[in-house]
Amino acid sequence: MATLNVNKAEFIRSAAAPAQFIHSSVPKVAFAGKSNVGKSSVINRMLNRKNFARVGSEPGKTIHVNYFLIDGKLYFVDLPGYGYAKVSRSEKERWGKLMESFFAAEGLFDLGVMIVDSRHKPTADDVTMAEWFKDSGCALVVVANKLDKLKKSEIEPNLRLIRETLSLPEEVPLIPFSAEKGQGRETLMAEILKLL
Repeated sequence: MATLNVNKAEFIRSAAAPAQFIHSSVPKVAFAGKSNVGKSSVINRMLNRKNFARVGSEPGKTIHVNYFLIDGKLYFVDLPGYGYAKVSRSEKERWGKLMESFFAAEGLFDLGVMIVDSRHKPTADDVTMAEWFKDSGCALVVVANKLDKLKKSEIEPNLRLIRETLSLPEEVPLIPFSAEKGQGRETLMAEILKLL
């Protein structure tokens, strides 16, 4: 079974333009999610770090594509958060262009990890992002974060709603996750390790 030493994680670069995207044969996992969904916290949990992927005091701070090399074996690609109301129109347009070029190019990622809030129905932006991932032809995993904020009885119906709203095919794993408590970490790591 492939292993990954998550303690060996280094920040490589922030790409603000398509020319800076990393093209390499090293497998790449792209993380995407709404600005306040806890994406940095999920990445930090995967790496067992407190604040490796900088957790913004304000959502919507990641406006670049950030690359982290894990154990020399794979990249975590942190995509800019979306759907944050307080971002100016020009910022939103810049984000849109950057993402369009990211998804239009071949070979920029091998696995998409899309993070949604397990407490809420996915937004229109979430649906759009899920479509981009599905159209890419790469493997996709959806992570329903903030599980620790749900009552037991809410989990199943909420997961069903997420799967329906995002029109997820059966084979796309939907992982109940808590960045806070670590639930779901092993399941997500098993999906990531398939790339090695």
